[in-house]
Amino acid sequence: MENSTKEHELVLQGGRTIAYATSGNASSTTVLLYLHGAFTIGETSRVSRTLAAKDIHHICPTLPGWGNTSPPPSSTSYVDCLTSDVTALLDHLYPDRGRDIRLYVAGGSFGTVPAQILYGAPYDKFPYGPCIVGVLLMGALTPFRYHKDYAKHMTWSNYFGVGPMSQWPLINRVSMGLVTFMIARQVSTVDKADKFLRGFLFDKMDAAEREEYAQWRAKEGIAEGETERRFAENTVRSVQTSWEGFKLMSSVLHADWGFQPDALDEEHSRPFVMLVTSPGDKQAPQAGTEYLAATYKNTKVKTLRGGHIGILYYMDEVWGEFLAGVE
Repeated sequence: MENSTKEHELVLQGGRTIAYATSGNASSTTVLLYLHGAFTIGETSRVSRTLAAKDIHHICPTLPGWGNTSPPPSSTSYVDCLTSDVTALLDHLYPDRGRDIRLYVAGGSFGTVPAQILYGAPYDKFPYGPCIVGVLLMGALTPFRYHKDYAKHMTWSNYFGVGPMSQWPLINRVSMGLVTFMIARQVSTVDKADKFLRGFLFDKMDAAEREEYAQWRAKEGIAEGETERRFAENTVRSVQTSWEGFKLMSSVLHADWGFQPDALDEEHSRPFVMLVTSPGDKQAPQAGTEYLAATYKNTKVKTLRGGHIGILYYMDEVWGEFLAGVE
């Protein structure tokens, strides 16, 4: 079994670096590729009991521009950079049997964007595409280019930050600089990031979710404040090297992801797609999940209580249901 707390770095031709973490059986050809959300990094320090009980190699790369992973070169699109990075990483970890792997792709929040990009990528761009057997999208975001009603359910901050207003060049330059400056001050240390995340996420829980959160912590043996601290530490690490990952989010959401969701061929539509949503999630509105469920083939929707991090309390159940759906 691998050390799940160690971060590895793979240096690519041309000098770019991919940071990643792994856990589980490194020789297993059953692979879970997990893609993280905003303001965090690829890490595997807490793996669901459901996954830990399986013979799975759990791989979590840090996305381009976050943490110690280099941003895309100026001459390369995010989509091409992502597919190339993940291909190189899997080639590195599976030099002999790479194309024989059974690949699960999962993502949470913004991480559902790269998960969908890999799912729909042409096989000449992502040669591991035929290996994908299941896709798990938790708190999914949609391809704004095709989801015409995406902005109707956005918070005002997201409407300006990554929504329609973010595509106005002057507003984008001014707002992005201002938002980056403001957030940078609040996540410059772990203590400050802890306070920021409590105000942004944890303090906004209603009474019912607070009780669920407390019960989850008790069941998992997690001390009060431990999860907040871990999130804060990863937030600081995610932007210590660069803010490019954050700055790219709006353009990636509005970009051409390399495929049209409702026009995927039969082979690309083969994998099981499970979507998990929460009605109280304001950052990834339930309407986005409904759009994807009606657009992709072979889908299943699971609705849970809670807000943006509510899925966290049900991860054992979610992974179990997802793996059973694939099998």
